[in-house]
Amino acid sequence: MKSKYEDLAAVAQVIGCVFNNSSLLDDTDKYVISEQDFADDFHRIIFGSIYNIYLTGSQVNIDAIVDYLENRPKFNAIFKQGKGVEYILEASQIAQQSTFNYYYTRLKKFSLLRAYDNFGLDVSFLYDPNNILDTKKKQQQEDWLDNTSLVEIARTIDTKIDEIKSQYVDEDLGTGYQAGDGIDELIADLEKHPEVGIPLYGSYINTVTRGARLRKFYIRSGATGMGKTRAMIADTCNFACNKIYHDQFGWINNGTSQPTLFIATEQDKGEVQTMMLAFLSNVNEEHILNGLYEEGERDRVIEAAKIIKNSPLWIEELPDFSLDDVENKIKKHIREHDVRYVCFDYLQTSLKILEEISKKSGGVKLREDNILFMLSARLKDLANQYGIFIMSGT
Repeated sequence: MKSKYEDLAAVAQVIGCVFNNSSLLDDTDKYVISEQDFADDFHRIIFGSIYNIYLTGSQVNIDAIVDYLENRPKFNAIFKQGKGVEYILEASQIAQQSTFNYYYTRLKKFSLLRAYDNFGLDVSFLYDPNNILDTKKKQQQEDWLDNTSLVEIARTIDTKIDEIKSQYVDEDLGTGYQAGDGIDELIADLEKHPEVGIPLYGSYINTVTRGARLRKFYIRSGATGMGKTRAMIADTCNFACNKIYHDQFGWINNGTSQPTLFIATEQDKGEVQTMMLAFLSNVNEEHILNGLYEEGERDRVIEAAKIIKNSPLWIEELPDFSLDDVENKIKKHIREHDVRYVCFDYLQTSLKILEEISKKSGGVKLREDNILFMLSARLKDLANQYGIFIMSGT
């Protein structure tokens, strides 16, 4: 069945321009045209003839095309039935080299929509060629198609697929919440019911890494108990919060707030929040956990809580996760909150990862370092694919 996603004007312009100037096919870095860009056999045969004659180094003209098809009876019959000679001559006359880029891009856009449609995906919500009554909607979709790149069209469709997958397929991977959710109650509760813990802290050597660069994935390694999580939370707050307390200058501006996601693998909500409060307010976390403050400290902690609540800072808890779980959570926050910076507490094996890898490897047992490498590679791919910064630890 003939596809409804076809722009005959674009087809005629592309065929006419290539027929008039076959050197366009030399610029493969800019133009990539194949028979799949044409919806029906008639146009495929014409373009295929032009392309194959061009490959031989011969001059492309009507006689060459007719001679080429004489030895191909099946194709020649379709060519003659569609009055191929007349079609090529007419396309040659109306073709305008000055508008070739526009019609080439439009041809490729229809090829993309047609590929999705042929696969069974309904893309009429973006462009509905059957709509002939709603002229306003028709014009809006035409304008959208003209002003949207191929990459953005594919991304829009893939986002819709991801949303459906997230709604019906993704498992319940844990609890997500805004970083400031219930933080006031936490502070008050800790004053009444102090929690004793050992403070851990670590520094991040910015000079070595040259900052948190987008499309980069950093891993910070250290022994257990060296403060990897605290350092990760400090970086998380540094990305997302626009104020921080300084011993000498008080509250100072900390640049613009960047949408940030922290993925916790062992800490619960309260543990993450108290570490964030301690970092931003420069108050010893032990004082916050005990609910006993020195002069001025409680006010700083309350101010830090306000900053966190107003920051584009999000937390996900994934105590037991697979490679797909981590990827789906990151993609969800990119989609819903435009997250640019991701801090994943640290790389470790879990029951779900071991089960997932076992299935994908056909039961072959892999060493732990190989499994962690696969998780690292997935995170690096996500950083590149979505143009975000990801940091983790081992």
